[in-house]
Amino acid sequence: MPLTDDARTGLTRAGLNMIQQALSIFDSDLKLAVSNQRFQSMFDFPDALVTPGADFEDVIRFQVMRGEYGPVDDPEEAIRVRVEAARAFVPHYMERQRANGRWISVEGAPLSQGGWVTVYTDITEVKLQEGLLRARSEELSGEVLAHAERLAQANRQLGASNAALEDAKRELTEMEARTRLTTEMMPAHIAHVGRDLRYTYSNRRLSSVLPGRPSNILGLTGREALGPATFAKIERNLRQALAGEATVLEFSDDDSGRRIRGAFTPDRIGDGPINGVYILSMDVTEEAQARAALTQTRKRELAAQLTSGLAHDFANLLTIILGLQSRLERMDLPAEAADLVQATLAAARRGGVLLDRIGSISGKRALKPVAVDLAAFGAELRTLARAALPDRVALDIRVDDFGGPVLLDPGALQDALVNLILNARDAMGAGGGRITVTARSLRDTWAEFTVSDDGPGFSPEALERGLDPFFTTKGGEGSGLGLAMVYDHVNLAGGSVRLGNRVPRGAIVTLRLPLRRVSAQVAPGLVLLVEDSDDIRESVREMLRIMGHAVIEATSAEEAEALATLPGLLLILSDINLKGATTGVALAERLAGRGSTVPLALMTSLPASDPRRARAERQFPVLAKPFDAPALAAFLSRLPLTESAA
Repeated sequence: MPLTDDARTGLTRAGLNMIQQALSIFDSDLKLAVSNQRFQSMFDFPDALVTPGADFEDVIRFQVMRGEYGPVDDPEEAIRVRVEAARAFVPHYMERQRANGRWISVEGAPLSQGGWVTVYTDITEVKLQEGLLRARSEELSGEVLAHAERLAQANRQLGASNAALEDAKRELTEMEARTRLTTEMMPAHIAHVGRDLRYTYSNRRLSSVLPGRPSNILGLTGREALGPATFAKIERNLRQALAGEATVLEFSDDDSGRRIRGAFTPDRIGDGPINGVYILSMDVTEEAQARAALTQTRKRELAAQLTSGLAHDFANLLTIILGLQSRLERMDLPAEAADLVQATLAAARRGGVLLDRIGSISGKRALKPVAVDLAAFGAELRTLARAALPDRVALDIRVDDFGGPVLLDPGALQDALVNLILNARDAMGAGGGRITVTARSLRDTWAEFTVSDDGPGFSPEALERGLDPFFTTKGGEGSGLGLAMVYDHVNLAGGSVRLGNRVPRGAIVTLRLPLRRVSAQVAPGLVLLVEDSDDIRESVREMLRIMGHAVIEATSAEEAEALATLPGLLLILSDINLKGATTGVALAERLAGRGSTVPLALMTSLPASDPRRARAERQFPVLAKPFDAPALAAFLSRLPLTESAA
């Protein structure tokens, strides 16, 4: 039975109303020919402006007066300009923000029989958050495939109609043209394959989704159009759809590297046989990248949360170990035992450096300067580096007398020097040679460290690019990050790195760090130590007593408040985490609010990224655990402690 005009009109309108974009078609006289419900709801048009025959100028006037295009000085001039632009019938695409704050894209294309079609797409979510692309794509895929299915049904009905009904053929041709124009404007490849997996329908978007593929694929099989590798990835989903199961697949295209999401829907009417598969494919590369970045960020946050508590307890343990070893160091021990004590101290300090790196997993890296005896530092460096050098390589470490401890980050400096020593070893190769490390003060301004070798020296390219990240002369065996990490540490400390060659042979790397001498030791006084761990409190108390200070102790903020008014206090030193409801930070803030003039400092095992530590560091000096007696002495020397404070 042939379709009536009303039936054809209803079918066309129903199909257009299923499209989520707003759509309008104006004829060559700028009169509205067709629009869908989304066109009216998106712009809140009155019924008169979405009735066929409505004048384009009236539509524009309504939008201008509603502020759709933003504020305009001359409304009539704005209307005239837009009407004249429409009369040119030029293809156009633009994106703009509406008065209600939402974004839309507007894409218009002329029709061969006169007039033009315009599609309006709400792209607010795309503009605001790439992560919502999945929801949008899934919504889009379902709607477009449903529309394609209804289109195929209409095509079969019209194909069975009486061939003599020329008017029906003309209406069908026009409807197909408009639908194809609409699908061509979609940012996706829309297609249909028969049971033999040959394309019976396709828009021309395949090459934009999968570069390198042909645009005209009608009659080709999926293997011929996509290539064997890509077809192999989707073949299973095509077979599932032919068996009646709709599926969605996300895969990577080997040729272009793009991430593609494909939706496969069986072509079935009711309970009838399955005649093929509808396919909708979209490029979701940016969405996949954003999703991967978000996943990595969540992994880092989770790692930071998991390690924060462990790092806190381990730092407390290392503080106790450092304190006990310092006490052993002052005893009259055999030479071998003294060496073991030094090795244990060095290992504990390296554990502290490791904790700092764990704590900075989600935060910024910062220097941890402490008082360093460079003679002892050189001895530790020799012990550590010698184990990594073969017998054919001699190591000579020369340290000048600096006249006392200096403030340096020993862990980072040791990492840098060991890195340079190992680089020198590799440069000299199987023949071996001598590596010389020197440390000297330069004009009482710089602490200069050099590492030189007997190798072939730096190539001209290495002299120019050696400090660049990922530059390496070791081929696949090198990461290219060694010298870059050395430069990063020295630069962070306010110093410089220089690469050079020796005469007649060999390379030399010079590090210059600001020379900061440790201030004179603080005069002994009375210190209030607030710490709820008995072992840590005992260890820190012993360090303070060795410096000559008298110590009174508290295990909670409440006890500390009662003792804070004692006369003659030189300093209050409190841990941030205390038993009870009041933290060390709250204690310090409370005492400062009461007008206390006794200097107050905090100590903590919390990582640098922890908000509680960040809050404390904004207001008070903070000493990071673990620490030993020299580090504590250096910390106290930087505090405003005077006899008058006592």
